[in-house]
Amino acid sequence: MNKKVEDILYELSMPILEKYNFEFVDAEYKKEGGQWYLRLFIDKEGGITIDDCQLVSEELSVKLDEVDPIDHSYIFEVSSPGIDRPLKTERDFKKNLNKELEIKFYEPYEGKKTIEAILLDFDDNKVVLNFNGKIIEVDRKMIAVMRPTIKF
Repeated sequence: MNKKVEDILYELSMPILEKYNFEFVDAEYKKEGGQWYLRLFIDKEGGITIDDCQLVSEELSVKLDEVDPIDHSYIFEVSSPGIDRPLKTERDFKKNLNKELEIKFYEPYEGKKTIEAILLDFDDNKVVLNFNGKIIEVDRKMIAVMRPTIKF
């Protein structure tokens, strides 16, 4: 069975990320406007810098050239996930406990496709939210995306 490109990127990046105490956030491989992109999203305590991204990009590019997992041209990018990135990992959920999130549903929940609520608890199957002063439990399969709310 062939490994997905994202899995190969994860395996190649982990020794480099661990060396610098960086966190693997996500990897994606997708076509946009006729061009393929391979992206690695990394983070660290206090936030990732452009210099951090360049350091990882340079070291990882060498590894990608050695392994050569993609048989056509692509653009490789290393970047910060951004402050409004969707919650994906258990660490993301833990970091956002008791914080306001924007939750988008696949189907309307109580007549709304998007709500803002405070994350009180979570497990693999559900999230517990404070929505307008009411404590609700929502099946995670109903949720398309959850991300921190950004107030200006």
